[in-house]
Amino acid sequence: MEQEAAKRMSNDREELEYSRDEEDEDDGPNRVAWFITGVLIGATVAILYAPKSGQDTRQLLSDKTKKGRDTVSDKTKDIAEASRDMFERGRKVVEDAAELFDRARKLVRG
Repeated sequence: MEQEAAKRMSNDREELEYSRDEEDEDDGPNRVAWFITGVLIGATVAILYAPKSGQDTRQLLSDKTKKGRDTVSDKTKDIAEASRDMFERGRKVVEDAAELFDRARKLVRG
């Protein structure tokens, strides 16, 4: 009888652990959403209680946004330029390979 009770308790424990595992899997996106919500609330409270006036805070945010936009724009231009350079180098390699192929074909034909 004690063995049956122990077995039932073991089965109950396994079912509880299994149900907890299922709950943890479903909570992933929910936890992320709550985290993002907390970050937004925290940022809002920090801005509202900042030691600077609202106008100063708005100016600071505007300046930082402009600086970030300029940085992204500069990096985008750098990436576009690097891509063009790589394209030109690749095209040159293909042209050289085609030229070598033509030479090899002429050598083989005699």
